[in-house]
Amino acid sequence: MQTLLEIKNLKTVFSTARGVIKAVDGVSLILNTGETLGIVGESGCGKTMLALSMMRLIPANGRIAGGEVLFSGQNLLSLSEDEMREKRGRDIAMIFQEPMTSLNPVLRIGEQIAEAIRLHQHVPAKEALFLSERLLAEVGIPEPERRVKDYPHQLSGGMRQRVMIAMAMSCRPQLLLADEPTTALDVTIQAQILNLISDLKEKNNMAVILITHDLGIVAEAAQKVAVMYAGKVVEMSEVEKLFSQPQHPYTRGLIESRPSGCADTEANGEAYLKTIPGTVPSLYNLPPGCRFFERCVLAEDECRVRKPELLEIENGHFVSCFVSQRIVK
Repeated sequence: MQTLLEIKNLKTVFSTARGVIKAVDGVSLILNTGETLGIVGESGCGKTMLALSMMRLIPANGRIAGGEVLFSGQNLLSLSEDEMREKRGRDIAMIFQEPMTSLNPVLRIGEQIAEAIRLHQHVPAKEALFLSERLLAEVGIPEPERRVKDYPHQLSGGMRQRVMIAMAMSCRPQLLLADEPTTALDVTIQAQILNLISDLKEKNNMAVILITHDLGIVAEAAQKVAVMYAGKVVEMSEVEKLFSQPQHPYTRGLIESRPSGCADTEANGEAYLKTIPGTVPSLYNLPPGCRFFERCVLAEDECRVRKPELLEIENGHFVSCFVSQRIVK
């Protein structure tokens, strides 16, 4: 397979009144053409900020402090703002978490999609509007010739998400970043959106980065998965290997905390959900050693003072844990 995206030691920091926080701290990933990579973890672990850093859309008080983002061999972090603006939408597109805040409430749907088409394809306004209708039809919105005249508030949540996908696909990008694309949608609509993204990926030979907290979505839609915790990737492998042989205690905790992973029972025989004890450490006051130390059932003295590196323990399976690395060896 051909490598499309390679992230090397990416670091994103934010300056706040309380000090500097490391939102993305030395993340490295590789994605091949046509693959889907799932990025999972609890809220605040850095998933969305990683995607925004790749797109160079981080908030004003943040900055990329180091690393490289190589897209088809070209470092996106070294491009001028005009060059990066050309990349966004044309070669790399992103679906944001909440479509209602991403769509302009005072512009008709067709106008918003047509604007993205005109920006990157340089076609006349009439042709761009016609292409907008075709895109709405492609993402499964009925009566597209009527819907292009609607405003965002006139559409359901699922239809707004389809509009965002249509906008993202308007220039047939090589890479699609989908940030929690099924949040706040009911289960039936979630499945439809995931199937739509999968169909478009296959049709266009597109790579996808799927950002989610739902391991079930990753199991269904991704080929590879990276687990993030407190700004770092702690485990990365093919999806089947991760679910069958999770090596990091945090990954095992996430898998066991799913409803389908529930294995414990009360004294009366009723099942209950397992949880990971403790809380995510504050990014203002990170521990000197492993960031999962306080919550880890396998923690040793070494984990308190030394930071584990993300090492390959077997072909394509990486883990950042002293205990797991030692056991595998």
